[in-house]
Amino acid sequence: MLSGLFNYDNPIWRFIGKFWDLLIIHILWVICCIPIVTVGAATTAMYYVTLRLVRDDDGYTIRSFFKSFKENFKQATIIWMLFLVIGLILGFDVYFVATVLTTSSTFRTVLATAFLAMLFIWLAMFTYVFPLQARFYNTVKRTIFNAFFMSIRHIFHTIAMIAIAAGMIFLTFTVVPQLMLFGVPLIAFVNSYILEAIFKKYIPKDERADEKELRPLFENEEDTKSLGQIGTENSVWSTSRKSVESEVNDGDTKAE
Repeated sequence: MLSGLFNYDNPIWRFIGKFWDLLIIHILWVICCIPIVTVGAATTAMYYVTLRLVRDDDGYTIRSFFKSFKENFKQATIIWMLFLVIGLILGFDVYFVATVLTTSSTFRTVLATAFLAMLFIWLAMFTYVFPLQARFYNTVKRTIFNAFFMSIRHIFHTIAMIAIAAGMIFLTFTVVPQLMLFGVPLIAFVNSYILEAIFKKYIPKDERADEKELRPLFENEEDTKSLGQIGTENSVWSTSRKSVESEVNDGDTKAE
């Protein structure tokens, strides 16, 4: 009985071990975010590790983090800078309409509603874009498109993840300040359970059996031209170095 209790494969120890990993990830994430421009690469690396934790694909946390950080640095940084600029613009627009604009209340309400809707879409895409970058092989353009399409297609999951993030931030600053030890990686870890369930729908069956790691590949733009248009059943997600064209038919059934 004692040997089973102190066995690392014991569910209790595995659970504790994951929280230790989250503590390490939090430290790494904070350090790697300090230059600001590296937030995208750090967040991608964070999701790379949390998604592996959810799949019980345990490995060396620090090594996995920096492996993903290095491999995704270029694409993740481009994505982060795009989202940062757009987010700042939308935030300023909402602030301007709410506090500076002095036109009629009806016009202000319409403008505020429009900007808030765009801000929600931005937040929904932000929820998916870095996990997608960490999990799938794609170009920057395709990753952003996938984040938009997936956030709309799985809108209830999207709302749930945003609510979880907001709820955990609220708890951290009001009731359970100890959660600050785990920071953003704790939110990423909880949401990774939802994300992993969604992502599985877009991984062809013949790849799931041999799946070890699905890290991003800097593809050529030509590799994605054969993919379907947004909103169609031919819209599938690139998941390996194999030709995605051969997976289109298989992707049709998984998109249901």
